[in-house]
Amino acid sequence: MSSASGKDSAAFGPDDFQLVLLRRMADFQPHLVEDALRRLGVGRGELREANRRWQAMVRSPRSRAAGARYRSVLGPPESTGSRRIGDLTFEAALWPVPLWPDLRFEVLTAPGGAVFNEWLVRAPGAAPPVPHTVEELTPWSHTVDEVARAFAPARPMEGTAPTRWRLSFTADDAAGGRGEYVADFTWGLLQEVTPAAGG
Repeated sequence: MSSASGKDSAAFGPDDFQLVLLRRMADFQPHLVEDALRRLGVGRGELREANRRWQAMVRSPRSRAAGARYRSVLGPPESTGSRRIGDLTFEAALWPVPLWPDLRFEVLTAPGGAVFNEWLVRAPGAAPPVPHTVEELTPWSHTVDEVARAFAPARPMEGTAPTRWRLSFTADDAAGGRGEYVADFTWGLLQEVTPAAGG
């Protein structure tokens, strides 16, 4: 974690980017983030510094385009492929994320280089857990697509901030009841599930 500590102000690498992911998740799951920081051997100060430097890169007038920025920070993608959404074909680039070995960070780039989406997805070939009740939707256990498929038809909602997504859906509970819920995601990874207002 040398660059997150500020010893090398020029470099910003994959370890630093993991801290950027964690910084946003700390709003929902501070205890899980603290556990992750201990595993990484870094502290809150390094988390804040990595996020500050990332924001400075994103907002700089000399900033690279988002797709190029991810390649400069994360290195060459582990894999690339095509993804068709509607009438457009996107390049899907995947990078490993050591904190979550079964996940990959995916960047979808449109023709012309604009980034359409950037979030965590299940790694190709990894078997995702399939939830059947709302209690099985534990923090950091599922991605947006996995919850949407398990509790179709889930309804997308506006996120509460950049890098956040929300889904509204109907699910059974372990006692056999059925209710309406809202799932919150950060960088595509489930953070919490709450009963829908009025549900």
